[in-house]
Amino acid sequence: MKLNNPMITAKKIFRETLKARIYDVVERTPLEKAQKLSKRYHNHIYMKREDLQSVFSFKIRGAYNLIKQLSQEEKDRGVICVSAGNHGQGVAFSAARFGIEATVVMPVTTPPIKVQAVKRLGAKAVLFGDSYAEAAEHCAELAQQFGQTFIHPFDHPLVIAGQGTIGKELLEDATELHKVFVPIGGGGLISGIACYLKEMQPNITIVGVEPEESDGMIRPIKADERILLPKTGTFADGVAVKQVGSLTFELTRHFVDKFITVSNDEICSAIENIYDETRAILEPAGALGMAGLKKYLEQNPDTKDEHLVAVSSGANMSFQRLQFVAERAQIGEKRETLLAIKLPERPGALFELCEKVVSNRPITEFNYRFRSHKEAYIFVGIENLKLSDKQQFCKTLSEHSYEYIDLTDNELAKDHIRHMVGGPRLDSIEHELLYRVRFPDRPKALLEFLIMLGSQWNISLFHHRSHGTDFNRVLIGLQVPPEDREKLEEVLANMTFSYTDETDNSAYQIFL
Repeated sequence: MKLNNPMITAKKIFRETLKARIYDVVERTPLEKAQKLSKRYHNHIYMKREDLQSVFSFKIRGAYNLIKQLSQEEKDRGVICVSAGNHGQGVAFSAARFGIEATVVMPVTTPPIKVQAVKRLGAKAVLFGDSYAEAAEHCAELAQQFGQTFIHPFDHPLVIAGQGTIGKELLEDATELHKVFVPIGGGGLISGIACYLKEMQPNITIVGVEPEESDGMIRPIKADERILLPKTGTFADGVAVKQVGSLTFELTRHFVDKFITVSNDEICSAIENIYDETRAILEPAGALGMAGLKKYLEQNPDTKDEHLVAVSSGANMSFQRLQFVAERAQIGEKRETLLAIKLPERPGALFELCEKVVSNRPITEFNYRFRSHKEAYIFVGIENLKLSDKQQFCKTLSEHSYEYIDLTDNELAKDHIRHMVGGPRLDSIEHELLYRVRFPDRPKALLEFLIMLGSQWNISLFHHRSHGTDFNRVLIGLQVPPEDREKLEEVLANMTFSYTDETDNSAYQIFL
């Protein structure tokens, strides 16, 4: 919807924020200084610790504020919501407080930690679909069928006002405040904070942060319309929203000053930074604010001695995801460089490389691949103790006439190649095509993919890694004659699974 006057709507939400009576269940979370990051970046960096809520997320604020103000008739009908997990916990907790029956609809791929938490709080958990969008459609059908009261996760004035109490607390606790970095999913959190802060102190800069692969607010604002994303990323599942709210879209584009996107590696780095400061482990969506804050300071190195806040929005982290986070944090912090280094295939070549170039540098990966009787490649990971280490290492390689390819930002190399290098190169495999495919983390997903693919092409390679996320990564090689290439593309285009053609990826050409 178009707001005839966003200022009037924002003032109404501001007044609702002032009236919100939520502290009988909501924690007034601390504003905690990140001492190490503050020293590193020469600014005063703070974390708004919403991960310390009873449901480990800010979502309790908006859900409770709305449910508390429902009419008795609306409460008697029971409540229902769709959620990637955190909103569902807020609704379940709030409903239990008032003795209301609650149903939470979540995608089948929702991390078990969030599903179990909803059930433990007394709500009925309904798992449906592989995505939030599919779960939302099913939720709407159930609400209509059973007459339950729908509790929107972000696009309702009372939900937005509930999240706005964070802004109120920020002004009460901060002696000075220049910029606030806020994660964006559906837009409820940043809308609430913006409505309050811009009314009280309009000079404060509000920065919205989204994952690069789930920029559901930034893209519509650039297009000047509330578009539906064809797909979203899966790592930061808490903000993987294909279409932001109509109300939150209008409020955000009028009252948020800047936007920034961050990579998964940068999110992992922020998770590690926050753990180093607090010993708390945030979920990917929960660390978005800090990832954006760090990236902003790296892009604006002249920013000094300012008071900056990152909203740490949630900590419902699946334990199985930590391995992936640890791997990627090294790269996100620019502490690891991945290289493919070409060697002559002769006795002593590997020793010469280690003696001349590697020397005493810390090694994180060192994998050898025989390529032919003339040359070989090694997959090397080097730990960067400081930012200049990578430049120096690459300079030393060039000085000794070694050819190399930088794979640090190559997704294929990071997800698969580093775990697969070894054995002779099979140049005899004809017409091989390589694809990275994302499978929902649920039973029979692989079988469904193979049924859709059919048995007309030989599978020449298969590598699967679970990252504890709602989707797993699979690398598959297929032998497809040139005359069948168009037919394969038609089959892939009709699939519900997302995929990336990696046939021309340099890492594949070298190591597989």
